[in-house]
Amino acid sequence: MSLYRSVRAVTEASGDGAVDWAAVSEAAKSSTDPGDLDVSDAEREGYATDIRAARDRVREVTGTEFTLPERVEVQDRHHWIDANIETFERVMAPLEQQAGVVPGLATTVNTGSMAFALSFLSRHVLGQYDPLLLADSPDHALYFVRPNIIRTAEKLDVPYGRFRRWIAFHEVTHAAEFGAAPWLPGHLETTMQEAIETLASGSIDRDSMSALDTTMTAVEGYAELVMDRAFDEEYADLRRKLEQRRQGRGPIERLIRRLLGLSVKRRQYERGKEFFDGVVQRRDIETAGRVWESPELLPTDAELDDPDAWLARIER
Repeated sequence: MSLYRSVRAVTEASGDGAVDWAAVSEAAKSSTDPGDLDVSDAEREGYATDIRAARDRVREVTGTEFTLPERVEVQDRHHWIDANIETFERVMAPLEQQAGVVPGLATTVNTGSMAFALSFLSRHVLGQYDPLLLADSPDHALYFVRPNIIRTAEKLDVPYGRFRRWIAFHEVTHAAEFGAAPWLPGHLETTMQEAIETLASGSIDRDSMSALDTTMTAVEGYAELVMDRAFDEEYADLRRKLEQRRQGRGPIERLIRRLLGLSVKRRQYERGKEFFDGVVQRRDIETAGRVWESPELLPTDAELDDPDAWLARIER
């Protein structure tokens, strides 16, 4: 890990695009310890066993048939950075295409901002379901950032194997959602492209941004609902310890998380879970799963706070 190499990569950023992605990669990885990736055969089999168990339990709880991604990776932090640079580059391509020639200083600032964000996230992400939006391949992927899972398990004073299994269950619930809703990747891609293209023209498409937020709130909330019913061990202590850890963060880390939008993601978890808990209390989990039948059945922003209104609309 070299802070000097990281800074140099940013200051030497070049090119006509809004971001020098090669420099982002070098800067982010130079400022980030990759962590240990010495995975034994037994540990690798442990990941595979956890993922298969999660698939079977989620199928049982939701009644949804879905396939696991063929691409399942146990990563270090540098591998995670590489995988997500590809995603960021695809998502931001429309913005770069419309931006034209960008002054060197702007490229440097953008490159530094992206490198900082990816470096920070790579040290905190535990697992990730990646639908590979805007990719040429229709495949999807599961990532597990082993150094972060081990470090967090140690900080929470919980067994690594048990914590790893909990992460696996959460990410597999996302695979189930996308499996139940083949239209979901296209819906997200269209909404994201509309928002980014409008941003490139100098304005903000508030409708697209709101639609993206409500969709992701449904995605995160439904995953929490399923996790509550699918995980095959008691985990109230895990939730409690994670919440205590969040509350114990210092002011600088809390500020960084707000700037990176992580506080929004947390709110999506909470608001989405409240919505789906309300639906299940009034009906059942099968009714909650109807959100994946079509984009029209996704809750609106107002309905997220009023499950009765959503139920009245879909049951007319």
